[in-house]
Amino acid sequence: MTAGHDRPPIPARGLLPIGADVNPGGYLMLGGCDVSARLAEYGSPLYVYDEATIRGMCRAFISEFRAQYLDTHISYSCKAFASPALARLLAEEGVGMDVVSGGELAVAEAAEFPAGELNFHGNNKSREELEQALAYGIALVTVDSLSELDLLDEVARARGVRQRVLLRVSPSIDARTHLLTTTGVLDTKFGFSIETGQAAEAVRAALSLQNLDVAGVHFHLGSPIFELAPYEQAIRYVLEFAAGMRGDGLDLQVFSPGGGFAIGYVEEQPAPSVAEYARAIAGAVKDACAALGVREPRLVVEPGRAVVGRAGVALYTVGAVKDIPGVRKYVSVDGGMGDNIRPALYGARYTALAATRMWDEPTEKVTIAGKFCEAGDLLVRDARLPRLETGDVVAVPATGAYCVSMASNYNMAVRPASVMVRDGEPRLIRRRETYRDLLSTSTL
Repeated sequence: MTAGHDRPPIPARGLLPIGADVNPGGYLMLGGCDVSARLAEYGSPLYVYDEATIRGMCRAFISEFRAQYLDTHISYSCKAFASPALARLLAEEGVGMDVVSGGELAVAEAAEFPAGELNFHGNNKSREELEQALAYGIALVTVDSLSELDLLDEVARARGVRQRVLLRVSPSIDARTHLLTTTGVLDTKFGFSIETGQAAEAVRAALSLQNLDVAGVHFHLGSPIFELAPYEQAIRYVLEFAAGMRGDGLDLQVFSPGGGFAIGYVEEQPAPSVAEYARAIAGAVKDACAALGVREPRLVVEPGRAVVGRAGVALYTVGAVKDIPGVRKYVSVDGGMGDNIRPALYGARYTALAATRMWDEPTEKVTIAGKFCEAGDLLVRDARLPRLETGDVVAVPATGAYCVSMASNYNMAVRPASVMVRDGEPRLIRRRETYRDLLSTSTL
């Protein structure tokens, strides 16, 4: 490696956290911390989150969207990654939070997250979850079915409150993402279909209930969405629907086009910038409102992956190496589908890096395989890397979203620790599980 400003560019720099660096020994540095030292301290595998990147993304969403549409509220979709430590960080940055379960609401409660900044999503909320939400004083409930309208009205009546709600509608627009993460089409479990007339029925039903205050409508197309046109098309269609319901009494105060914003996982598929998303979405809202002659509502934008995805890096230790001459070379690591199910579930693509040999030239094409008993447990196919040996450290960038939150104990494996790093200081935000944890709910 050459010294100073003559050193080569950092591999996959655009996929790593914003402040990532490489020290003179070729070790990956995250938040000023040597990743190999963190792995030795907290165990392998390990998820490392860079605090500066998360804060930077929060600020980018606020500044870019408000520059285009002043009355914008950013609400983080915590299904991407939920943690009391993260919730407190979001509150400090002035970002709200969406929850989709009683467990995610419990995370918010543990962090004493402001109830007035919370929105409860989900297609099948239980009575217990709705009671929990209203007891906490949650600001919004996004209603997803006719039966939920009646249930929520009943819960609100029993508590003596009038609950503010959004209605989730389905615009029947394909965002051209993976089939399993497409949610805005007609054939989906989510939302009231505009196309079939159910959305209009839901608006009328909600407006007739005395304990519900209908603030507006919401839709979500899916994730990750790399194109801008689906947002523009869906916004026009949904706002036309909302304007058409004015005669029934709908006063559109809040409008949410959801989230679904993409991040880069591989260098050859970059995502649009926050500014590009902001211009497209805000422009479509303003243009539609002007054309329809309606007041511009408050805009609620719900990024999840885009806030935490790039901030997270998964670290693994190499174990067995299997070379099948003329076919494939497998490099097995000590994690896999138990902590990152996305490649097996969605065919998601990632980039692999030799975290302790960042300056070494890539000399081999290998497949990074997990340790779980499934042939499909492959994290990264055909990665170009230096020759890896047992004990080397592999880093997988852009793993901050939907990895830890979807992790399982398959094969009775323990889930890894998560660490937040900032200015050279690591902070454990979730400890590594133990076998005692695994057995704590079992009985003989």
